[in-house]
Amino acid sequence: MHVRFSAVAIGAVAVVMFSAVARADLNGNPATGKAKAATCAACHGMDGGGGADPSWPKLAGQIPEYLVQQLQAFKSGARKNPIMNGMAAPLSDQDMRDIAAYYANQPLRQGAAATKELAQAGERLYRGGNSQLGVPACMSCHGPTGHGIPPRFPRVTGQNAAYAGKQLVDFRGNQRVDSNGIMNPVAVRLTDADIKAVSEYMAGLH
Repeated sequence: MHVRFSAVAIGAVAVVMFSAVARADLNGNPATGKAKAATCAACHGMDGGGGADPSWPKLAGQIPEYLVQQLQAFKSGARKNPIMNGMAAPLSDQDMRDIAAYYANQPLRQGAAATKELAQAGERLYRGGNSQLGVPACMSCHGPTGHGIPPRFPRVTGQNAAYAGKQLVDFRGNQRVDSNGIMNPVAVRLTDADIKAVSEYMAGLH
């Protein structure tokens, strides 16, 4: 049996979760975080604007609570990545808060969709979803400008399309599990073309 999702339903889930989950302690020190983030620069860039490989994420301007949560997930093994699991292992909670505070305070450099056609197709899905397939509008959780909704739903605007696309593919195949219980059942309804389009659209969304 297929369960249909709507923008209203997703929004309701978000409200309940925000009221039930305490926000991460944000007593991070950006100056200290800059020094601690030096080892992160090879993949993410010193300012979090991205490294040489577009399949690695941009961290600049990201919601700090979300960054802390993901680092904690990498450290515990709840989120799998052979590089990040090792990088997060020695970090204390304060280290994570400091690094998150540093990256959250860095300006994000916007990208652009590869083609106008991809941008248009991605915009339709991002803003309107696909009611026939039970796919909600992405902006229900990530906001109309893609800046996310703290603490659980990350900023997606300006993100590398290659990274965003890989995450959606991983959610679809359950290689990555969304702790919110939302992205996996949504992504399984997306085609490769849907993923390509919405990832390209988000790269230039601002």
